[in-house]
Amino acid sequence: MCIVFEKIHDQEKFDEYRSGVLATIEPYGGRFLVRGGEHVVLEGETDYERIVVLEFDSKEITLEWYNSPAYQAVLPLRLGATDCLFIVVDGVAPA
Repeated sequence: MCIVFEKIHDQEKFDEYRSGVLATIEPYGGRFLVRGGEHVVLEGETDYERIVVLEFDSKEITLEWYNSPAYQAVLPLRLGATDCLFIVVDGVAPA
């Protein structure tokens, strides 16, 4: 699972990233659980304005996707358009 906190500073470049990223996720079975919806901070502080949670079947598949040539080709767009914190974490196993 990926949890990404973003602060966008180049909307045009970020939109270009968004138009290409989905095609990199689908072959790895990724699913958006959160994709930038409105959020409320109840505790602490954050400068991030956007949150994305992306689920894959395992951490290994998440890392395969992130390191794939297809994602690496669009990644520079996100890196150039945002300040972000990108975390890969194990999810909860189904009961």
